[in-house]
Amino acid sequence: MQNVYSVKQVNAYIKNMFTQDYMLGRIYVKGEVSNCKYHTSGHIYFSLKDESGTISCIMFAGQRAGLSFRMTEGQQVIVLGNISTYERDGRYQLYAKQIILDGAGVLHEKFEALKKELEEMGMFAQEYKRPVPLFPKTIGIVTAPTGAAVRDIINVSTRRNPYVQLILYPALVQGEGAKESIVRGIRMLEKKQVDVMIVGRGGGSIEDLWAFNEEEVARAIFECSVPVISAVGHETDTTIADYVADLRAPTPSAAAELAVFEYLGVADSMRGYRQRMQRLVLEQLRRERNRSEQLALRLKMLHPQQKLNEKRQLAGELEDRLRRLMQEKLEQRKHQFALCIEQMRRLSPLDKLNQGFSYVENRERKNIKSIEEVGKEDELTIYVTDGRIRTKVVETGKEDYHGR
Repeated sequence: MQNVYSVKQVNAYIKNMFTQDYMLGRIYVKGEVSNCKYHTSGHIYFSLKDESGTISCIMFAGQRAGLSFRMTEGQQVIVLGNISTYERDGRYQLYAKQIILDGAGVLHEKFEALKKELEEMGMFAQEYKRPVPLFPKTIGIVTAPTGAAVRDIINVSTRRNPYVQLILYPALVQGEGAKESIVRGIRMLEKKQVDVMIVGRGGGSIEDLWAFNEEEVARAIFECSVPVISAVGHETDTTIADYVADLRAPTPSAAAELAVFEYLGVADSMRGYRQRMQRLVLEQLRRERNRSEQLALRLKMLHPQQKLNEKRQLAGELEDRLRRLMQEKLEQRKHQFALCIEQMRRLSPLDKLNQGFSYVENRERKNIKSIEEVGKEDELTIYVTDGRIRTKVVETGKEDYHGR
């Protein structure tokens, strides 16, 4: 035998078929609740039936947040989920993610259709979202004048910044004429040129919130030149207005938190900025003053007067050096001159005369050093210590003084 499979393989194959089927991955199923059991684990086991058949369903405890009512036998509901098989038992069942009462099912279908249409038109596109101003002075509010939403907005706004002006348009937010009232409020506050606008109400059923799912309201928000914050219902409620608005807040209180800046926090920040700015300015002034002093000192050093003073000082030093050198040279010359004088004095004939010698010269004033330089009857002048003697040569004779 060929192509024999185990039960596990067959069940796994069938489960894979269910998984690959796109339609079964997200499907809405309408029917009557039967065999509903709340398990101690938190899971809900039930069946959906109509006149033609029954399908088993389960909602795990982790999905219970999508259930806003307690299920009972006989209720007509619409279940959103995916169909898959439970391999152990080899049977398929609907795994529920969201359950709504059938009365709201028609509205839900209408909601999904309008959402898809507006999304295709680009009304949800991020590039059309306008930024909410950081420091608005006037805030427009479109909501019921007596509901909890307006009280929450006023309380939060007063706490965060009592200087912000709130302008309320008392709109109908539920029932007949609600959508027209909301549209009028948006357009009137736009003419008032408020800085930002909060449009919303408190939580409720899909029927209660339906005015914010109307196309007219969505277009009024999209076409408004003032940034709009949607604040419809509690965190689990989502409307068409939330998708179109420039910013979505989960609650009216959260919308006020987003729209109204905290005055004390900003004031503290401003004081911090002021102190920081003063510190930075003082530091900059200190740096510039030091830089100015350095430049002034540099300019003083490079000033012509400074150069002139330096040259003058250098000239004075050179003059002193020249005087010192001249004085040294003069002393040196004086010393040399004294030595020369002493040497000349030792060589002077007068000095010799003072020692007992005499100096003889002829008529031509030539010094006579030898007898050969004179003849008999020559006139000679003899210089002695205290005068001179005129004489004539009578006789000459040779003497050898060195041989003695």
